[in-house]
Amino acid sequence: MTDTSKPAPSLLKTRLSENTLSRRDFLSLAWKGLLGISGMLGLGMLWRYLSYQPYPAPVTVFDLGIVKEIPIGAIVTVPEVQAALINTTGSLQAVSLVCPHLGCTVKANNNGFACPCHGSQFNPDGSLKRGPATKGLRVLKLEIRNDGHLILDTSEN
Repeated sequence: MTDTSKPAPSLLKTRLSENTLSRRDFLSLAWKGLLGISGMLGLGMLWRYLSYQPYPAPVTVFDLGIVKEIPIGAIVTVPEVQAALINTTGSLQAVSLVCPHLGCTVKANNNGFACPCHGSQFNPDGSLKRGPATKGLRVLKLEIRNDGHLILDTSEN
C-alpha cells in the first residue's frame, strides 16, 4: 500500500510556482494599480474643478445715512467705500478716492484732493488740477430715497 498523504516532489514544486508571481505579472499588476490610482486622483481633481464656487461679488451699493447730516460746504470722506461726498450749496456729489493714474488712494486736503504716490492734484469737485493723472476722479452715482437716506452706487455702470 502506498502512502498518499505526502504529495510527490514534482507536484509540490508545481504548487509553489503557482503561488509566486512572475516578474511580468508583477509589473503588469503594478502598472494597473498605478493607472487606477492616477485615474481616481484625476477624477477627484475634476470633481473639485467642476464644483468650484467663486467668491461672491463685492458690494457696490451703500447706505450712507441721512442727507441732512452732511454739512454744506464740506468734503466728507467715507474710507470703507473709498469715496468722498462733496456738499456744495445745494448740490451733492460723490467721487471715488481711487486715483485714475495708478490706483492709489487720494487724500482730501484744503485744496481738494492729492495723490500721495505720484503727486497728482485734484480740485474739490474731483476734476484734474495737475498730473501725472490724465483725467479727474471718477464721479459716483448718488440717489436720495424718499425716507431721506443717501444711497451710493460705486459700480462702473
